[in-house]
Amino acid sequence: MIDVRLSCFDSRKSCEPVCLFGGLDLMTGASMTRLEAGVLTLTFNRPQKKNAFNGELYEAAAQALLDADRNEAVRVVVLTGAGDNFTSGNDIKDFLQKPPNSEDNPFLRFMRAISRFEKPLVAGVDGVAVGVGTTMLLHCDHVVASARAMFSMPFVNLGLCPEGASSVLLPRLAGMSLASELLMFGDTFDAATALRARIVHQVVPEIELAEVVSQRASALAAKPVEALRLTKRLLREPLRAEVDAALQREGKHLFERIASAEAQAVFAAFLSGRK
Repeated sequence: MIDVRLSCFDSRKSCEPVCLFGGLDLMTGASMTRLEAGVLTLTFNRPQKKNAFNGELYEAAAQALLDADRNEAVRVVVLTGAGDNFTSGNDIKDFLQKPPNSEDNPFLRFMRAISRFEKPLVAGVDGVAVGVGTTMLLHCDHVVASARAMFSMPFVNLGLCPEGASSVLLPRLAGMSLASELLMFGDTFDAATALRARIVHQVVPEIELAEVVSQRASALAAKPVEALRLTKRLLREPLRAEVDAALQREGKHLFERIASAEAQAVFAAFLSGRK
């Protein structure tokens, strides 16, 4: 089953169920969430596919963020993946069958939801964070990664181009030199490099990841609510127009690249098991 599972990050703690979707039962997710002290956890839950994103998961995750932003009981949202991985990026088969070939597609709806989210976003990253699994972190306010986490933005290797406003945000965080290296070579890189690129804020042993994420999220949830939201708004708002423009610009080129001979050749090789 494809779903977005919403639950407490630390399952050892007791939680009170709160209806996030107003009683709507979603086939791609859950109608109930567990909320503890203002912290809501959004779990990408396709472990059999290393939590790869398809259209349904993008839709469910975008809606969960929109609902969380409107729910006054939610002070902080934590993003994580089920099992041992954050996300392996796009589900290639689904991506080819339903390419994001319009400005109103599930991927862009998710990216707009996460880039405009007004409350603090914390991410706990374990295992792989591929493509959108890395670029979505650029929109988070605090990212904790396990020491074994591996990251990649292999867009150019797939015949594609940067997405998620990474062409704008990554150079700001990592500097143009490192951003160019990570985006133009498209190689896999480790948590230490992600820390150097300022994609993540902390690297901890895998066994400590859940506890550290829980502590950081709880610390934010304990802050004065309006002061914290205003602080995030003042930090992010000057970049809002630039990020929106980058999402639109990258999206336009992405639509074109998907149909290109280069990308089609790479996808055909991938699906047939060839390099």
